[in-house]
Formats: sequence, C-alpha cells, structure tokens
Amino acid sequence: MDLETWQTIVRLPAVQWVQALAVQRRRGTPTRASATAAAVLAVPPAVVGLEPLVRFRRTGTTWHPHRPDEASALVTTGANAVTRNPMYVGLAGLLVAHAVHRRSVRALLPAALFVVSLDRGQVRREEEALAAAFGQEWEDYRDRVPRWVDARTPALVRKALAPLVGRLPGRHRG
Repeated sequence: MDLETWQTIVRLPAVQWVQALAVQRRRGTPTRASATAAAVLAVPPAVVGLEPLVRFRRTGTTWHPHRPDEASALVTTGANAVTRNPMYVGLAGLLVAHAVHRRSVRALLPAALFVVSLDRGQVRREEEALAAAFGQEWEDYRDRVPRWVDARTPALVRKALAPLVGRLPGRHRG
C-alpha cells in the first residue's frame, strides 16, 4: 500500500476503530454452512464494488473518495446505473457476508454504522462536488438512480443486465 492509502485508513474516525475492535473482541466460530453462505453472499457485493473501478479507469475519471472535485466524467452505466454508490454498497455487502461467516448478529453493527456514517458525511460531500461539476446531468442521474438501494433497484438491475443476458449462448433474438 502507498502512503496515501495508509493515511486514509488512519483518518478513520475513532468511533469506527472502537466499533471494529468491539466486534472483533468476541469471535463467532464459523461453520462450514456459514462459511459457504458467506462466500455465496460475498460474490455479488464484490462484483458490484469492483466493477465501477474498472469503468472509472476506462473513463479516465477519479474514483478516489477524498477527491470528488477531480471527477472528469459522470459514470452512470454498469453498477452505477443501479446505485449511485456501488463501491460503498459492495463494501457494506462484504461486511454483511463477514457477519454471516462469523454467525454474529453483533457483527452486523459495523455494516449499519458504515452506511450511516457514509450517508451523513462522505456521500454528501461527493454529491455536492458532482452537482457542482456536472449540473443538470448530475440532477437527472440523481433523480433516476437511488443513492443506495430502494424499490427501484430490481428494475434497474434487470435493465442493467438485459444486454448481458441477450448475449448468453442459446438465447434467441426475435
């Protein structure tokens, strides 16, 4: 890891460090079933969280959460067509999978607090920067795609996956 990444980790609020330590203090013992369930649950959030990194790189825009004002393009396709925060949704999903792996309801607390703290702080700063940079394009995107997930999400997922499903072997067009 580079110095900037370590500085970002160290800047996490003390409350989040305490939460993480409290949850880790008492470990649940994973079973084969909980490990399998966690592995299955971890795949979609990992894909949802990583896919935008590739798309941001191809677009030539920043993905760095502390530099939203450096965004050179508004990415609205792929996972970003389903949620405005796919990387954060992916991380929250991995925290949930971790709780399942450990068989610990208490381990769900960091996932909830992670989302709340992001929603109240980082995401709002990012959205302000994107609104300033992209104006009406941002407003249209904001109105069309939920910040996290909501009742629109299933339809948005179907729409985002439709081009992929149409290219599957054995699928006939017409």
